[in-house]
This record gives sequence, structure tokens and C-alpha cells, in this order.
Amino acid sequence: MQRVIAYIDGFNLYFGLRENRWRKYYWLDLVKLVQSLLKPDQQFVAAHYFTARIRDAGNNSSDSKRQSIYLDALATLPAITIHEGHYLQKKVQCRKCGVTWSTFEEKMTDVNIAAQLLVDAFDNRYDTALIISGDSDLTTPVQRVRERFPDKRVVIALPPKRHSQQLTLAANGAFTIGEAKLRQSQLPDKVVTTGGYILQRPEHWR
Repeated sequence: MQRVIAYIDGFNLYFGLRENRWRKYYWLDLVKLVQSLLKPDQQFVAAHYFTARIRDAGNNSSDSKRQSIYLDALATLPAITIHEGHYLQKKVQCRKCGVTWSTFEEKMTDVNIAAQLLVDAFDNRYDTALIISGDSDLTTPVQRVRERFPDKRVVIALPPKRHSQQLTLAANGAFTIGEAKLRQSQLPDKVVTTGGYILQRPEHWR
């Protein structure tokens, strides 16, 4: 059996779903999703989910709360590790009027995915790496894995509305995740933590 580890770019997946207006699929069971993407001769080993907690800027408190609920629900799943980056505040200036304002930019996801992908390859933890992302910034680590470990495979599972020809050409294979897989891979409406706390699917995600 081919051992498979999944590397999930949380924001790339989220924005793909959002662009497709598939908010009803945000409550994703990522382990179930990955398992649904495997071939009969493949065995799920682990999943790594990369994200950053939304910075509460006063006008997005509900978004931050929903994300926290989701991350707590994901943490109840077996064999999944959540890796959190951070947001960096930066100034943006309008080129036409010169007005400046503050915004936040998510950092560390690409680096964290690349590092975990390479470490797991060197430690021989997988035969196939399944990367759920359409971010071209991951092209170089994919190329390095294939150069150093020609017996290992790297496959790209593109979220809806996400695509990078550069990334897909660097991999052994690529495909787009279909709606049926997303629909069949939802968490239960109520998820119970190990401490007995009940987490409920946000109404906004129905």
C-alpha cells in the first residue's frame, strides 16, 4: 500500500470555495475529504492543515468566531495536525488619491507547507504527498522533493477556482476537487470535543 500524507493550504481552499459561492461546504471534514481522494492501493497516514487565525479588526468578529469553532472541530479529528501562521499588519496606499490604511497579510503558510513536505520526505513518512492547493509558490518545494526522491510522488488536488499551471506541471499529477467530494465530506452538525463541549456548525455556513 502506498502511504499518503496530505498537506492542506487552508486559505487557498477557503478562497476557492468562497469564489465559487460554496459557503455551505466550509464545514469540511478534511480527513474524510482526503480519504475520498485516495486510490484503492493508497493508505491515509496523516493530514497537515495550514492556516492563520483571523485578526479581529472590529468588523470581522463573527468571521473570527466561526473560524475558531471550525479549528476546534478539526482538532477532534484523528491524524490531523493544525499548523498556524500569523497575520502581519501593513500599510496600503491608494495610488490615485494617496489615502493610506492598514490591512493584514497572512504569513508563513507556504513556508510551513514546504518545510513539512521536505521533512516528511527525508524521514520517509510517505510514498505520495497530496497537496491541496493551487498556490504557485509551492512549485519549488515540489520540484525539490521530486529531484531528491524520484521514487516518491507528489500530486496536486486543486481547490475549486484555484489553478497554477506552474505547480501542476511540477507535480506527478493533478486534478480538481469536485463538488460531490466536498458535499460528502462534511462534519456532523454537532461535534463533541474530548472535554464534552459541543461545537455546532455555524448557521452562516448552511
